[in-house]
Amino acid sequence: MKVPKLSFVALPLALLACTQAAAATVEVIKSPYCGCCTEWVKHLQEHGFQVKVIETENVDAAAKALGIPDDLRSCHSAKVGSYAVEGHVPASDIQRMLKTKPKAIGIAVPGMPIGSPGMEQGNMRQPYKAILFAAQGSRKVFAQH
Repeated sequence: MKVPKLSFVALPLALLACTQAAAATVEVIKSPYCGCCTEWVKHLQEHGFQVKVIETENVDAAAKALGIPDDLRSCHSAKVGSYAVEGHVPASDIQRMLKTKPKAIGIAVPGMPIGSPGMEQGNMRQPYKAILFAAQGSRKVFAQH
């Protein structure tokens, strides 16, 4: 069977993307009692991220220390590189943020939308947005899901 030439181009690009994700360690700060946070950690690991989990009774303090605005909060916070990550942000959005390096504090999926990574409920899905937020208070929609 003849392999199309495109695969020889696509394969190195796919391996590069996996290598970049694998090189990134995500430090997740979560409650020891939260199951959806644990599922989000699994989602990140399945997409090539190394994950260090820090369990605490006070996730609010962690979010505040990372500069996450109250209205963008969810049930867990994380740090990857110089960026804060709040809530059930898809791994693909984190990978894109790390690749494009926007001038921002980080990215957030506010609340706990059904169907977001870690919040799967069969085929049920709520539309949600990943919001990029900066130090001066500016925000923009980074991705819509």
